[in-house]
Amino acid sequence: MEIKQVIIAHKARDPLSQQWAEQYAQHLEKRGCHVLMGPSGAKDNPYPVFLASRNVVIDLAIVLGGDGTALAAARHLAPEGIPILAANVGGHLGFLTESFEDVQNTENVIDRLFQDRYAVQSRVMLQATVYEGSRTNLEPISDRFLALNEMCIKPASAYRMPTSFLEMEVDGEIVDQYQGDGLIVGTPSGSTCYNTSAGGPILHPGMAAITVTPICPLSLSSRPIVLPPGSVVSVWPLADPEHDTKLWMDGVLATSVWPGQRVDVSMANCEAKFIILRENYSFYETLREKLQWAGARIRHINNHRN
Repeated sequence: MEIKQVIIAHKARDPLSQQWAEQYAQHLEKRGCHVLMGPSGAKDNPYPVFLASRNVVIDLAIVLGGDGTALAAARHLAPEGIPILAANVGGHLGFLTESFEDVQNTENVIDRLFQDRYAVQSRVMLQATVYEGSRTNLEPISDRFLALNEMCIKPASAYRMPTSFLEMEVDGEIVDQYQGDGLIVGTPSGSTCYNTSAGGPILHPGMAAITVTPICPLSLSSRPIVLPPGSVVSVWPLADPEHDTKLWMDGVLATSVWPGQRVDVSMANCEAKFIILRENYSFYETLREKLQWAGARIRHINNHRN
């Protein structure tokens, strides 16, 4: 990779993340790179400024934080095709990020980037748009929203815990109606996040599929479903007298959705590109480590494997 301009985003208000961001910036600038650096968080979004102020192509983004910091980077950088090196510096679970230990040797990491000694993993993303009226109306009334983990349609209120009443269609055909806390439309990347907490299936990130998982439905027959990649999932609020229903992208508020409107969710025409430094990367190892599988609860050695 020819690296001339690099984005470095660090977790906002996290001293450790900022410290390592400054260290990476110093080493890259010594090699003649132009660095765009800034904080990323709930109240800090550096990417529009980065993308608007670029004078040459941005070759790479180094994102230091947790999964939330990596998700924000993917939403903004995937449409531009910019590869992301996401590292768990100041984060928590870290499903999407390289471990802190893998990025501590700054010189070694930068050498590998310049020498193309890494892998790139592409992950599918979702796009969502709000429409008014029947399915014959194809003129959107909202921006296109992107998500790497999931789109979630659920209510939000400052005063109580509202219940949502939603109808879900797939490719124009009614599949189910839900009364409960909301609905998750997710990707394989997001299957280990909110989707898993709601009882949805875990999918390998190499798959191209869409998951639909109801959140605490008031019906035992409402179950999660896995759909092929070309599907269009349409969600309609059926009853919302206080207009509490919202569309959320990766846990971030996108827009409000009122009765008479629908949210169409489908696979996006762009993918997030994550740089993998680990030589023996394994999704199953990540599951064992992060979810504490394979012996974390049952202390038994499988002697039959030998």
